[in-house]
Amino acid sequence: MTTKTTKLFVANVNDIDFRSSRTIKYNDLEIAVFKTTDGSVLAVENKCPHKGGVLSEGMVCGHAVHCPLHDWKIDLRTGRVQEPDEGCITTFETEIDQSNGSIYVTI
Repeated sequence: MTTKTTKLFVANVNDIDFRSSRTIKYNDLEIAVFKTTDGSVLAVENKCPHKGGVLSEGMVCGHAVHCPLHDWKIDLRTGRVQEPDEGCITTFETEIDQSNGSIYVTI
């Protein structure tokens, strides 16, 4: 069984500030793409598993984002919520084209 993947252009890596994000939509899915202070670009579904808070509006600290509704801390690399809270969100593979700085997310 083969799974069809789609690669979506997000932005140029220089267009996203450190500790900031961009959002993209694909059908009914909204994805938040974050740039961390070490320059990593990480993508997750843009909805907290607790009450659906918009993660792209949250504060980025290291490789985590804090949900703006109830301050749940979510690891942007794994999608896992930090204890004592529980939950997980979908993460997406990101790629930066080194020739021009374009960021792509694979769905």
